Amino acid sequence: MDALTTFTPSQDTTNPQASAALRASMPAESLLPMPVQYLDRFDKSQRRDWAHVSSKSIPLLARCVVFGGGLALTVYGAFEMYKVIDVGPITTLKWALLVLFIANFSWISLAFCSSLVGFFWLLTHSVKSSVLPSHLSTRTAIVMPIYNEAPSRVIGSMEAMIKAVSATGLGSHFDWFFLSDTTNPNIWIGEESAFLSLRQKMGDQIALYYRHRPRNINRKAGNIADFVSRWGGHYDHMLVLDADSVMSGEAIIRLAAAMEADADAGIIQSVPLIVNRNTLFARVQQFAARIYGPILATGMAIWSGRDCNYWGHNAIIRTKAFAAHCGLPDLRGRPPFGGHVLSHDFVEAALIRRAGYGVRMLPLLTGSYEESPPSLIDLAARDRRWCQGNLQHIRILPTKGLLLATRQHLATGIMGYLASPLWMAQLLIGIVLVLQSTYIRPEYFTNEFALFPAWPRFDAERALSLFGVTMSVLLAPKLFGLLVAILDNQTRRSCGGALRLIISTILEVILSALVAPIMMVIQTGSVMQILFGSDTGWNPQRRDDGSIPFIQIVRRHRSHVILGFVTLVAALLISPSLAAWMSPTIAGLILAIVLSWASGQLWIGLALRRMGLLLTPEETHPPDVLQQANALQKELALEGHDELDCLRKLHDDAHFREAHVSFLPVIGRRHRGEIDTDYAVAQTKLMDAQSIEDALAWLKPRERFMVLHDRALIEALARLPHENPLPQSVAAAG
Repeated sequence: MDALTTFTPSQDTTNPQASAALRASMPAESLLPMPVQYLDRFDKSQRRDWAHVSSKSIPLLARCVVFGGGLALTVYGAFEMYKVIDVGPITTLKWALLVLFIANFSWISLAFCSSLVGFFWLLTHSVKSSVLPSHLSTRTAIVMPIYNEAPSRVIGSMEAMIKAVSATGLGSHFDWFFLSDTTNPNIWIGEESAFLSLRQKMGDQIALYYRHRPRNINRKAGNIADFVSRWGGHYDHMLVLDADSVMSGEAIIRLAAAMEADADAGIIQSVPLIVNRNTLFARVQQFAARIYGPILATGMAIWSGRDCNYWGHNAIIRTKAFAAHCGLPDLRGRPPFGGHVLSHDFVEAALIRRAGYGVRMLPLLTGSYEESPPSLIDLAARDRRWCQGNLQHIRILPTKGLLLATRQHLATGIMGYLASPLWMAQLLIGIVLVLQSTYIRPEYFTNEFALFPAWPRFDAERALSLFGVTMSVLLAPKLFGLLVAILDNQTRRSCGGALRLIISTILEVILSALVAPIMMVIQTGSVMQILFGSDTGWNPQRRDDGSIPFIQIVRRHRSHVILGFVTLVAALLISPSLAAWMSPTIAGLILAIVLSWASGQLWIGLALRRMGLLLTPEETHPPDVLQQANALQKELALEGHDELDCLRKLHDDAHFREAHVSFLPVIGRRHRGEIDTDYAVAQTKLMDAQSIEDALAWLKPRERFMVLHDRALIEALARLPHENPLPQSVAAAG
């Protein structure tokens, strides 16, 4: 249990950190039971009824357009593909090619139809600005789970949001929480130091809290569950952020007001835009999210209605409903498919919807922001974890009581990663069939009588036509987004005008087409690793714009380049037309090292920005909260919170040391005979140390972590003298 009593420093309370520590690290606990939910059984009679009749409405027309249209397109594509291969005998390989084509084409057909709904809705509905609510009647906890992030980044962003909400005059309805799962001891102490600085700056008017978990059980989902079960009873709602989240005060107020006004809502999700990105790859993502994202998000929001999805951050949640229905079970078996649920957000949305609460999305709510990986390699690292989490949802799909729309969201997430190996298999089978038709002699003596030998053949003209249809369906959502952006005067001007918007879109399409085969190979490898039982780790995401060393890029992509050259040679040997047909895929693989290097280059992204390309409105006219967050992050970084040595800080700063000790949870006595090796080693090293310099040199990160958790070891650390203490006169002058 965290320290809940007031901490009284033994020295001068005019010290800022000592003054900030006068308040407890967390409020008094208000427990909410959070029972683990069953996936194999559900009593539908226990599902709550809608409080309002209007909540029962289902967007049937939009669903007919999306799923009926997707089915019609898939049937058309399947028929055309059948006609392509229905020239001569249809072999097993041809049937396999047809099945793979249908799987891939159905995936993009649904996305096309969903974007079509979003496109026409945005064309026919004007966005009306509404007056900001002047009153709230509920309390909301704004929680930011953090894990080994730069303290200046998370504290600076939170400070900007606190000031933005306070400026609305409704700040008293919100409490702010840093929920730390950090395992790096230096970053942990940096978090506490920056937090105490912020608490001192904000004063007593802002309810600001910090909690560090000794063990990060079940990762982010466990972090949120720990907060909800221990302190959730204080709050009607909680607004969950990510470490890279920034939201305007207006957006936060509007989310809280929307939840107050909708008694049937369990989760209301905003659509965060990507911001603050400068490398080539990140700017491409930022532009795509800003121009095409609203089309896709609006389409999903329209057809989903109250059966929408949750993305884990920048969303407001009804706390008691979440506690009652979103306790996640551990899946039977070992990782990667067993153990705790990785992609918890989809599952939490599924469970709260199963219980009878709506999950809504507000795609046109402005003021919600996040960041994205700065390079292709960073995206691949994050993608590996998401891949495992989404494939784990195969175990969630049979859950009893889930709605059909919920299962569709889960299936979409799964297909997002299975699409890559399916695409690769389709390419390989296509190559084998072309090879067969080129080099394998016809079968003159088949089982059935025929006047002519059986050559493996295709309808080339129909195949070319089907390829055009496929590309049109694939690229249409980008065209829809471009048209909506051009038709919107403010967006068009902020993006540099219609011509620059068009050039930027073409650039994005080309770069995305070249990167796609690289990601296909990477994701196929990830899927294969997971299927063969390889578990992923949980590393913090690299968010800075610093480039990756070139040698690391070469090592990461050399196999892709080799594969590209092998494919090129094989295609040329088989048929020059095959090489031409596969040229986008081959080019992407051969250029993998160059593309990956360029993706993380800051100067390329900034050069495009100076040329007015890949611009977004949030870049040309930055919102106030973003400007303030960026400025505060730089200010905190200059104060040195990101570069602290945890042991030196605890040893040299008595006020901070007392604050840190007051924040530590009260841990019960260990059982006799239970010895933690890291603790024992840390204790022995501190006993042997004759100066703080010895401790700094000897204690390894894990041992330092043990010291930071233990009051007795902290006292032993504090008693250590300096190796060469300053003369008394110099110390007094300091």
